[in-house]
Amino acid sequence: MRTKNFFTPEQQKSIKQTIVNAELNTSGEVRVHIDDKCKEDVLDKAANIFHQLKMDKTELRNGVLFYLAVSDHKFAILGDKGINEKVPADFWDLIKDVMLDYFKKRQFTEGLCKGIEMAGEKLKVYFPLQSNDTNELNNEVSFGK
Repeated sequence: MRTKNFFTPEQQKSIKQTIVNAELNTSGEVRVHIDDKCKEDVLDKAANIFHQLKMDKTELRNGVLFYLAVSDHKFAILGDKGINEKVPADFWDLIKDVMLDYFKKRQFTEGLCKGIEMAGEKLKVYFPLQSNDTNELNNEVSFGK
């Protein structure tokens, strides 16, 4: 499978718009990265991608990565240090469960968008949008090789 073709251009546009909308609620920064395969632990791979995308360089350390390995049916949500210091340990569990329900029905765009929306809503409690907020990270979906 060509990873870049997993989502149509229209679906990619919808995901990007969902990221933009979610970031209207919070100073948190959201990225989505799609790989074909993940041969290692999915959280380890997501952490490597997180650093490659320079998500650990945000001012408040409040970046969130939605990582999907589509052929291997793996995904992870990874928050940066600033988030993890403030939120309960099970902060991402409900979002992951909701996304998994969509994914089981092969509704990948819908599940991803719902997860992003939920993350934006939950993050605004800990990282409300600031009047001087700037978009620190690209909102485009990124793809592995």
